[in-house]
Amino acid sequence: MRWALVKVCVAVTTMVVVAFAVPLGLVIKEMARDRAFSNAERQAAAIAPALSITTDRDELERVVASAGADAQMAVHIPAGDGKPSVEIGRRRAVAKDIAMTRRLGRASTAEVPGGSALLQPVALSSGIAVIEVYVPEAEVSNGVGTAWAVLAAVGVALVIGSVAVADRLGVRMVQPAQRLAESAHELGEGKLGSRVPEEGPTELRQAAVAFNSMADQVVQLLANERELAADLSHRLRTPLTVLRLNAASLGDGPAADQTRAAVEQLEREVDTIIRTAREAKPQTAALGAGAGCDASEVVRERMDFWSALAEDEGRKVRVAGVDRPCRIPVARADLAAALDALLGNVFRHTPEGTAFAVDVHNAEDAVIVLVSDAGAGIADPEAAMARGRGSGNDGSTGLGLDIVRRLAEATGGDVRIGSSVLGGTEVRIWIQLDGRAPVRSGHRGSVRRRRRAAVR
Repeated sequence: MRWALVKVCVAVTTMVVVAFAVPLGLVIKEMARDRAFSNAERQAAAIAPALSITTDRDELERVVASAGADAQMAVHIPAGDGKPSVEIGRRRAVAKDIAMTRRLGRASTAEVPGGSALLQPVALSSGIAVIEVYVPEAEVSNGVGTAWAVLAAVGVALVIGSVAVADRLGVRMVQPAQRLAESAHELGEGKLGSRVPEEGPTELRQAAVAFNSMADQVVQLLANERELAADLSHRLRTPLTVLRLNAASLGDGPAADQTRAAVEQLEREVDTIIRTAREAKPQTAALGAGAGCDASEVVRERMDFWSALAEDEGRKVRVAGVDRPCRIPVARADLAAALDALLGNVFRHTPEGTAFAVDVHNAEDAVIVLVSDAGAGIADPEAAMARGRGSGNDGSTGLGLDIVRRLAEATGGDVRIGSSVLGGTEVRIWIQLDGRAPVRSGHRGSVRRRRRAAVR
């Protein structure tokens, strides 16, 4: 916007300068010409009275010399009364032009080498004499170049001044717009306290007022959402208490221990939701900024939990790639929630006895977590991912895949659903380590080869 204003002002000022400077320059040139010929007319007028008195050559030569224009003046007296014609001074005009002036009886100009000649007729008793005054070209254009240079300098100064004024006006308009854009970016990054100063032109002040009002509305809506999440989570406390009491009365045994552990974990998750929702500042999804965990450790921990339930249902479990540390820019709780969601789907949507596996592959710029099973598979992976985006059908809420998708996309990765080597479904979580978009050429094939080698 700033440079656009400058360009507009430069164009307008240039057109105005040209519109005034060009005619003014032509007028100055014409005035210089008129001045030169006016001087010539005065010189000719100074000789005319002497011609009326005498036509003696010596007398006329003295008059011309006293006028100080003997080098530029000539007098042409025709023959008459028995006297020959007289030519005083250097003649530059041709005889035809002199004869034309005598016949017309009025002053005229003629083009001569190096300039022009003013031909002034004077009536005598013997005929019409012609006074010729030479006007050099340098005298006609005297001062014109300087005047044009001054006009050009004034025009350039006007253009530069308009650029400076337009730049200041542009700054006055652009700075509020830039602050508005910066505040919008900050609000998009989760800095809900960002506001715009209500400055600048009327339209930008109105935009700033609207933006600040919108930001206040967003803060209020998020606060209401947090309160609602906290209230809904708090309502789960009562049924959880009853469930915990019932689980405590189950006695001893693996199933009872697993039930009590699940109830305790559920209570911890509900407490975490309530504490997070009650915080004064909402949490942002900056998973890569300072947060991180060891993916291998989290996978081992969650597989220890789910292996006990898998043993009760007669499921074969395989874990690969967790024998060495594997750091990822994901919070530990978020990765655990994503794994629990996928493994929960395996137990929920496949019959008992169905095998499953979890593989971790550490590439150069990404970490791939593969959760596969030997079930019937997913007939329409795109529809399953659509459910993961919140549509919810076929008895599935879609929240599990949505949790996994948001975790991967927060790092610049993605989630893909395909067929596994076990014969069922494979969910691939691509976690980007440097925050860039995933580069799939080469990675997918290498992961496949490593996974197949692990199976062998």
